[in-house]
Amino acid sequence: MENMESMDIDPEVARRLLEEGGTLVAAGAPRGTYIGIDLQCWRIDSEFRGIKMIPPGLHFVHYSASDLNTGDDAPRLGFMHNFKQREMLVKIWDKEKEDFSHEIADEETVQRFRDNLYNLDKFLAPYPYEVLKKWISLSAHITEPLAAKFTPENGKIRSALELISCNDKDRPKGEKRKVSNSILAIENGCEGSSESTLLDNNVKCDESKSTPTDNCDEKSENENKILECDDRLSGENVANDKPRRRTRTLTIEEKEEELLPHLKPTPGTFLRFSTFPDKNYPDDATPSEITKHYLDQSYALELMMRYHNKPMDLVGELEFAYVCFLIGHSLDAFEHWKKLVRLFCSCEEAIIRYRNVYMHFITTLQVQLMEIPEEFLADIVMNENVIYVILRSFFKTVQSSKVESRLKVAIERFQCSLTEKFMWNFANLDDDEDDELPVIVHL
Repeated sequence: MENMESMDIDPEVARRLLEEGGTLVAAGAPRGTYIGIDLQCWRIDSEFRGIKMIPPGLHFVHYSASDLNTGDDAPRLGFMHNFKQREMLVKIWDKEKEDFSHEIADEETVQRFRDNLYNLDKFLAPYPYEVLKKWISLSAHITEPLAAKFTPENGKIRSALELISCNDKDRPKGEKRKVSNSILAIENGCEGSSESTLLDNNVKCDESKSTPTDNCDEKSENENKILECDDRLSGENVANDKPRRRTRTLTIEEKEEELLPHLKPTPGTFLRFSTFPDKNYPDDATPSEITKHYLDQSYALELMMRYHNKPMDLVGELEFAYVCFLIGHSLDAFEHWKKLVRLFCSCEEAIIRYRNVYMHFITTLQVQLMEIPEEFLADIVMNENVIYVILRSFFKTVQSSKVESRLKVAIERFQCSLTEKFMWNFANLDDDEDDELPVIVHL
């Protein structure tokens, strides 16, 4: 733990930063807890009381409880806060929940900490100014209203989403199959079984009360056998001119989905990002226009922009999703970030229409890709890196469209930086990828 005197900084400057900067007091946080701000974190000792010298602006405070006996850390939690000049933010640790309490410290408590600031100084970790420039570049377009808009209703950004499970009776199930849901029919064998026998066995099966968890694997195997019986019975019905309604065979994924419980996020705990449109084209679009909107998704991008007060806020949403993934360890945020990148890179008319937005998008994406862990950008040769594939298509679009010269230069520099850092090959953009080539069938 560094205090003002041990820092490599002029004492007078440090004193002014202490007085003018923001202060986070983590009252009661136990030893071993991980606490951090922006791109820096610490595992605290028993003397830790908080963070000092926080520059005014929006910051990401993150933490996770730890079990000192096992060394295990709880899933990361965090929140964004816009620190004002000389602000004293007091957070009180809840031992039972292993989390900071939602209750706001009263003014008397805050004033007591403020009056005792100089005595508290040696127990406060200084804000890591060496990462400030990088943090600003990652969050330049995230405003306080945007952060409040995307943050879960309970104010906490979680790496592990809380889910509520429904009982088996209430969970969604697939359509009922009129004849083929009998499991007991298998015991009698398919050969010689009649439709009435299967129906009778269905009734018996419904009356039996077996435990789902004990019979899931057996049921899945039996369902496959039942489908074979259905096909044979169907053949018999056709031969006897008995009309019978055929039902579609369920896929393996659909069968597995039927066996899973229905889970949904706990209300108030999920990130509230903008919703992607169900359709990428207007309701009155002609078939040719629908095709055009799928090839150029500028219309869908503009629909997303309508969620915000101004188009540039969509870049702010991209930044918010990224820092929630990079710092908050949220995979939901990472998936949303990838979808936004894909949408930005799937447009042609929007690149010309929103030149300034795309200029900031390119700058933001370049900073983000320089910080993202390399394991998320692997397997280029196997074409499994979705970002590489998306950007290759984007650069191909820019190369063949009438993009403004200054923006085009910025995109070309971005392309070169990716090649230099990741050795990504963007040569021969006009050549079709292997999975885009026409398939030749030899008869």
